[in-house]
Amino acid sequence: MCYHTGMNEQRIEPGLLKVFRLSVGIQWVLVVLAICGELLDEQLDPQFMTLFALVHTTLLMGILSWKRISMILGRFFLPLTLLLASVGPIAGFALATAARIGQGMTGDAAWVGQDGLIVWLLVPLLLVSSQYSLRVMFAFCFGTALLEVALSAILDVLGGPRLAMIVEEILIRLMLFVVVGSVVVSLSRAQRLQREALAQKNAQLSHYAATLEQLAVSRERNRMARELHDTLAHTLSAGSVQLEALSVLLDSDLDAARRQLQSTQAMMRSGLQEARRALRALRASPLDDLGLLLALRQLAESTAERAGLELALQFPEQIESLPPEIEQHVYRIAEEALTNVVRHSNARRLSVCLRPYDGRIKLTIHDDGIGFDPAQAKNGGQFGLMGMQERALLCGGILRVESQPQQGTTIIFEGAL
Repeated sequence: MCYHTGMNEQRIEPGLLKVFRLSVGIQWVLVVLAICGELLDEQLDPQFMTLFALVHTTLLMGILSWKRISMILGRFFLPLTLLLASVGPIAGFALATAARIGQGMTGDAAWVGQDGLIVWLLVPLLLVSSQYSLRVMFAFCFGTALLEVALSAILDVLGGPRLAMIVEEILIRLMLFVVVGSVVVSLSRAQRLQREALAQKNAQLSHYAATLEQLAVSRERNRMARELHDTLAHTLSAGSVQLEALSVLLDSDLDAARRQLQSTQAMMRSGLQEARRALRALRASPLDDLGLLLALRQLAESTAERAGLELALQFPEQIESLPPEIEQHVYRIAEEALTNVVRHSNARRLSVCLRPYDGRIKLTIHDDGIGFDPAQAKNGGQFGLMGMQERALLCGGILRVESQPQQGTTIIFEGAL
């Protein structure tokens, strides 16, 4: 249960109520043991102060343990219980002294020694200092001292102990309480600030985690978009064009329409195979089985064989191990570049070169095809080039596209090992 107190709805410090109940419970046990000791001594009857302490601790323990009272009082629950815990012992010592005066004792002989009052008030002092500000702690110290001075003045008038003697004891206790309370307030404040800072850091970490999760989802969506572009988009686009041509031929040339239909069916079957191949690649990359060098070699050889290209490979015998995500990006860049060679270049020769140098890696893919204008392709929103650029940036590398119409195309990727 959470309680609030004070003008600013200050939350009760964690564990403070539990400590309060435990301390009152220990006091109650000690009082009961003291009464048992006095009863076992045949020459003594239970003293007034001991009986008063039993009633006071029992009442306080009952209030602290009764949850319904805490719900009714709400934010006033803790201040009222601390007030009861503080005023009770002071009133008890004053009543014990008054009882002695009623029995005929006068002067200092009627005074019930107040050394034990320090122990009774120490627990409320520590609780107030832990929960509230320095100003509230000062109010507690001076308030309890003034209350005791006022009761002592009344007892002095009734013929009890001299006020001057009691005031001296009160001042000593006041100075001790102010020092102890100031230390506890400072420690509690530092702990509270650390807790608030930790909560703020946790909130920031939660926000960062949510942001990273959103970024990961966005990257995965972009990756899927690139994969779908490389497979389904090309096939569907070409199929749409051929179906439009087919609709025209149906009214004029059935034989040509039949040939067009067969061509479209073949193209769609080929696109289906490409889509299945892409899905298999998404599930299990060749990198997992072959490594970057062998996977790139196999990719280049299969691409050249499928398109009937003359292939030239320049690969090192071995290469330093790269992080899996870097290898994945390099492989996908090469895959996109080779796919573009097959679909758009009308090339006859293809060269793939992978070369490590000065702590970096350089991948160069060149064809002797028809080429294109990179600026025009960029403005046209070509997803293949955009995907390669994104992959290069994700792995901290750079990608250059060098091409001119009828002059072939060269794709160059450079990144750190």
